[in-house]
Amino acid sequence: MKKKISVSINKKINKYNKTIKVASDKSLSIRALILASQCIGISKIRNLLESEDVLNCIKALKKLGTKIIKKNNIYFVYGNGLNSFKTNKKLIKIYVGNSGTTARLLSGLLSTQNSKFYLYGDKSMNKRDMSRVIEPLEKIGCFFYPKKKSTLPLIIEGTSMPLAQKHVEKKGSAQIKSLILLSGLSTPGITTIEEKKNSRDHTEIFLKKINADIKIKKLKKGNLITLKGQKNLYAFNYTVFSDPSSASFLIALTLLTPSSKLIIKDVICNSTRVGFLKILKEKMNANIKIKNLKKFSGEPVGDIIIKSSILKPVVCPKELGPFLIDEFCILFVIAALTKGLSKFTGINELRHKESDRIKNMEKGFNKIGIKTKSTKDSLKIYGNPNIKIKKELNIFSNGDHRIAMSWAVLGLLLGGKLKIHNFETVNTSFPNFIKLIKNIGGKIEIKKN
Repeated sequence: MKKKISVSINKKINKYNKTIKVASDKSLSIRALILASQCIGISKIRNLLESEDVLNCIKALKKLGTKIIKKNNIYFVYGNGLNSFKTNKKLIKIYVGNSGTTARLLSGLLSTQNSKFYLYGDKSMNKRDMSRVIEPLEKIGCFFYPKKKSTLPLIIEGTSMPLAQKHVEKKGSAQIKSLILLSGLSTPGITTIEEKKNSRDHTEIFLKKINADIKIKKLKKGNLITLKGQKNLYAFNYTVFSDPSSASFLIALTLLTPSSKLIIKDVICNSTRVGFLKILKEKMNANIKIKNLKKFSGEPVGDIIIKSSILKPVVCPKELGPFLIDEFCILFVIAALTKGLSKFTGINELRHKESDRIKNMEKGFNKIGIKTKSTKDSLKIYGNPNIKIKKELNIFSNGDHRIAMSWAVLGLLLGGKLKIHNFETVNTSFPNFIKLIKNIGGKIEIKKN
């Protein structure tokens, strides 16, 4: 059982000039662990994010028979090759906590294991729709039970004779694309994915790094990805750099804190992860620069320099949606404190994350007098830089780490009396968030519930 905490914010943050590092990238931490489990030999992973989501991924892999040990801040993953998970029990129970990434990517691997697996998560994870996972994996020959159920807990019965698939990914989901590729690693023949919308390409980059037989052809819209299965993969060395999604909260805070400057070192600047920076720079007049750009294991890494700015409202281009999915909550905060009307469309995916992020952000804004209008897949925010928290305000995270951190930033920008409940959810992705905020001068009081 998680220890529940709340945080109180009563004072505005003062101007600052700091250089920091944020938490390591969660997506890449999980991918590194999962792919290492399928390689032959001992992989070494440095700078792994030790958040709840990643630690639950480690526990899940250990349950499946993968040896993982930590020495001198390096994680050693003892891979036994493709289809090497332990399957000596009739039903293996695997807990994924709140990690949608772990649940989906592991499902891809488990689909080609000749055994049954009981996959379950925490209360929040067990509400999230898995139908887009089930549909393509059933086509390769595995089964999900109970039938017609689309949320965890689920039993996955893998197949020893998977069928290569031609999948058309219309919605631009990196996780769906990734789980199909992971299932394809052990599948005879060629797995094909026609990606109609570009999405994060970390899995493809990683597979290239470990010499998987993968090819990517650029189309007019999206990509055609082909993967030849049943090729042995071999152990690797890997360093996980800083998470741009975690950086986004500090970027927002700096942009809206007068006379402030922040340098965030060694941030992943993959073109599919910088939608937040792109919209701020190109559409909202933000003073942001990327310097010292280098490539590590195929991933661009650089330093982000942010200076406080007078921002403009934005009409967010629909095509940027897949590249902003983790940053929308904090972008909504920026819009709320920027004079004028900001519009966001094609954001229905936000209703199916750890919580309904449109509904919950809108609810909080309305409490402090920020006017909004929403539909199923859109949100209008009538920004007001002069808004104040006039009375004590209680915000509930609803088990959503990005909502919790977004409101913490808003509280630091406005001052007033703000209490955010169930703040422990931040540990799923950014366990040192409070420490970093305090490092740059923010006042946050922690209370155990």
